[in-house]
Amino acid sequence: MALIDLIDVSKRFGDKVVLDNVNFSINAKERIAIIGKNGDGKSTLMNIISQSLAPDAGRVIKEGGLSVQMLSQTPKFDDSFDVRAALKHELKDIYAARSEYEELMLKMAVNPDDKELHARQDELGKFIESKEGWNIENKVERVLDSFALREFEHRLIASLSGGEIRRVALGALILKKPDILLLDEPTNHLDVYMVRFLEELLLGQNQTMIFISHDRYFIDNLATRSVELDGGKLTFFDGGYANYLDKKEQILASALKSHDTLLKQLKAEEEWLRRGVRGRLKRNEGRKERILSMREQAKKNPGIIRKVKLELERATKSFNQGGLNQNRKKMLFECENLAKSMDGKLLFSGFNARVLQGERIGIVGPNGSGKTTLLKILLGQIAPDSGVLKKGDIRIGYFDQHRTNIDEEKSLIENFCPNGGDHISVKGRSLHVYGYLKNFLFPKEFLDKPVSTLSGGEKNRLSLAKLFTGEFDCLILDEPTNDLDIATINILEEYLLSFEGAILIVSHDRYFVDKITNNLWAYENGSISQLVMEYSEYLEYEEEMKQINAIESEISANDESLAEPAKKKTAKLSYKQQQILDKHPEKIEAIEARIAELNHALSDPKIYQEIGLQALFEELEDKKGELGILEKEYYEVLEFAQNLNS
Repeated sequence: MALIDLIDVSKRFGDKVVLDNVNFSINAKERIAIIGKNGDGKSTLMNIISQSLAPDAGRVIKEGGLSVQMLSQTPKFDDSFDVRAALKHELKDIYAARSEYEELMLKMAVNPDDKELHARQDELGKFIESKEGWNIENKVERVLDSFALREFEHRLIASLSGGEIRRVALGALILKKPDILLLDEPTNHLDVYMVRFLEELLLGQNQTMIFISHDRYFIDNLATRSVELDGGKLTFFDGGYANYLDKKEQILASALKSHDTLLKQLKAEEEWLRRGVRGRLKRNEGRKERILSMREQAKKNPGIIRKVKLELERATKSFNQGGLNQNRKKMLFECENLAKSMDGKLLFSGFNARVLQGERIGIVGPNGSGKTTLLKILLGQIAPDSGVLKKGDIRIGYFDQHRTNIDEEKSLIENFCPNGGDHISVKGRSLHVYGYLKNFLFPKEFLDKPVSTLSGGEKNRLSLAKLFTGEFDCLILDEPTNDLDIATINILEEYLLSFEGAILIVSHDRYFVDKITNNLWAYENGSISQLVMEYSEYLEYEEEMKQINAIESEISANDESLAEPAKKKTAKLSYKQQQILDKHPEKIEAIEARIAELNHALSDPKIYQEIGLQALFEELEDKKGELGILEKEYYEVLEFAQNLNS
């Protein structure tokens, strides 16, 4: 039975039809991605599902007693709260249930046969279990650390930036664990490490959720179903972004020839993604095997850890600055021993690099590491603390979130033709403004609109369109995919892939960086490493190094505990926790084996034609959800047990 049903729902704003007699059912434990262009009504659909907006026609039927909560674009908190207090206030129902549960335990010790007490305790226990509330304190600490809120935990909410407040709201909403979770662009204002934590948290909770995102890896990692909203109609696709591309390509292939250009784009995108997915799966399997093998070997020979670390470091630090091929290319920038600190924090030092014609460099690292600062040094807007920057006689095109290349008081056509007329020059060709802007998804009626009336995403799209009319040797782009929909990002990628100059990009969008760049400048502990690999591959190496360090710490802690006299324990595991430690590894192993069988079945036509793709896919998603829950429970208890023994 569906948790929520939309039946014959319609919605319009003025002359624009947003939803046209649509039907949509949301089932338990589904993770549904809504895909569509900016302005097509994705957020409107979410608001109708949450019942914060009424449809013009049709019905929204919700199962009784369900809690449906949505991440606000502009969250509100009591200004007197600091960050920790705000989180605790949002989780007050869980804390109150636990306090009442403990009080009931005391009452039941006096009145063990009181049925009402037993019934209430059972009711509270089920509520706390459903919210995963027994270890809520540990989860709050993880949110503070993983969403980079630890330094703000005792600061008033009113003193935080909009992005920081949104991270507090996101963490609180996920920890509240409503029956249905609605997330509108949850990865905005998150760096890649926060996004990975968010993915892990959402997969582990195995709850029903509907989300809007332009992060294509995020969609692919999370979605069990995708829904495309286009022209007021909904089209449904099983799985995440990769399957959406495949099925969308099939739909367009059988449609009119007017879709030829879009079909070619989709085919290229699908092939690129399939290669990347295969590569990541292969690397993930290899890494998992190495970690499991090393864990056992390191117990006998701890020296193996250092050997593996050196091999990983050599694998990543493979950048070559010399070579004939590079020297034949035009040198645009040369950095000699650059260093920069801001507010007493060292961002980088000893940075030596060249930027050559045709290079596409992704500049990556956590929020606040100094990526935009480096761009401003290259642009000459600020000076390094030390070192020398040499710059050739080059033309630079710069894009940032301030959209300084467009005048918001003028119309679109005035921005492109300030001296009148309706034609512009692009790469030596004279084009009509509308013909050019159509490529950036602007309809003809937008030409006379003031830029100030456009949405944030539309302004970014316009700024990019203006940028690409220029003739440049180098493009420097600071978070260019923010506020863009997937369709516009695809257009941006097409332009960048055809650009013959150098490109430097600051972005947290893993998919975008993987697809566009061929080198990385990665911020690592006060230095910048130069790497030749995809961003997602680099993140996998980072994760492997993190796990290796954890194994090293575990072995070191075990050695210390053997050397010390036994300590008297003041606390112990509960019966349930001990059962988790004893039984979960076997259960996890069995589910992993079944997942491997299901993946094999889904790749073998003989098997999936006999059993059915849908049945196999549904079982696979269920098993993945079970695995996430079991792993989360096991590692949380394991961490607790290790703390007891330390």
